[in-house]
Amino acid sequence: MRSLIPSPIISLWHFFLAWLAAWSTGNPSRRLVIIGVTGTTGKSTVVWLLSRMLEEAGAKVAATSSIEFRIRNKQWINKEKMTMPGRFFMQKFLRKAAEAGCTHAVLEVTSEGITQHRHRFIHWDVAVLTNLRKEHIERHGSEEAYKRAKGKLFAALKKGVRKGIPKTAVVNLADPNADYFLSFPAEQYIGYRFFEDYPRTKLPQGGREVVGEKLVATGSETSFEFQGKIVVSRLLGKFNAENILAAGAAALALGASGSFVADVAGRTLSIPGRMEEIPEAHNMRGYRVFVDYAHTPDGLEAVYRTAQNMKREKKANRIICVLGAAGGGRDKWKRPEMGKLAARYCDHIFVTNEDPYDEDPREIMDGVVEGAREYLKSASSQQMLEEVVDRRKAISRAIYVAQPGDVVLITGKGSEPWMVVGKGKKIPWDDREIVRQALMER
Repeated sequence: MRSLIPSPIISLWHFFLAWLAAWSTGNPSRRLVIIGVTGTTGKSTVVWLLSRMLEEAGAKVAATSSIEFRIRNKQWINKEKMTMPGRFFMQKFLRKAAEAGCTHAVLEVTSEGITQHRHRFIHWDVAVLTNLRKEHIERHGSEEAYKRAKGKLFAALKKGVRKGIPKTAVVNLADPNADYFLSFPAEQYIGYRFFEDYPRTKLPQGGREVVGEKLVATGSETSFEFQGKIVVSRLLGKFNAENILAAGAAALALGASGSFVADVAGRTLSIPGRMEEIPEAHNMRGYRVFVDYAHTPDGLEAVYRTAQNMKREKKANRIICVLGAAGGGRDKWKRPEMGKLAARYCDHIFVTNEDPYDEDPREIMDGVVEGAREYLKSASSQQMLEEVVDRRKAISRAIYVAQPGDVVLITGKGSEPWMVVGKGKKIPWDDREIVRQALMER
């Protein structure tokens, strides 16, 4: 039935629901400083870090992300399988935050949520861009349309009511699309990058550049200089350093100091499902296991490169990976690309099921395997490639073949509590717990 309704009518209906939600809850975003974090990768990590940096600086914070929902000291897992749930959720959440005495709300913003007008009638104060990569092309129709959807968050800055702080755009200057996001009207522009990353554009006049320097990313920690302070974090990889820098730049815009940024980054040992290490593996078996949400080629490559750095430092022997791809017609183009990346970086590859929705899991896996085999053939490589439909068995198999000194990377789901199968049925799931069970059974 829904497929018969013209898309403009559906869009108008979503717009009306957004207005009704704001009106019925009393426009709670007027009473909060609202920060929106968007981009292709890193959003949840930036929300996690920024919310804690603001708390360190004395703010009372609420936050939403694909990982969790938080209102001050109360937090609960996001079980919605949506980052920006609809049906009045966002406005009701903001009302509860305001009633709980929150001063700030840090919200993860997705292109899908924007397309359905879920960002409307929220009075935004700060918009943060992590990066923009090829993603959601089948949903939006083109990379340009995807970029325009993200841009609507920045366009919304000028439409919100004033709350005594400047409307601020915080943009990754190393991203090729930085100039587009800096083109939207704002009262303050902040661009961030690492010293070694060439800026893709200039900031508007009066803009402030935040530069991370002396970046060192090893297999045990990440460190760099930020506003005269040395940041040392257990969050591994350059991609996590970029996330810390993005959160730090936004925190500076809101009055926090470099010391708060360094303190929070230093105390954060891990973020659920984001290059999260399962310590029992090293303690019990002498190898390292990481669970990560990476489900795009860029995100996956960032994780694999981090593991490759461990090999170069002689802190890893083999890299063993478990990966799949989501079904439901979600960007089928990236399935072979992810297989190629696994074959390029990993020594033993397990291709498995992820979130098939109504697709045949084997057909999804075939796309990943096709890319892996294509790379292995062209490179005349001899990596092991196994296809295991049952994700639990694939994880157990990876744990079984791992030897002391190896690194096992399990990607695609992170901390998600569900696997979605046919007809939208959700099966309780947690890659991290399955790893722990496999370690006990080995």
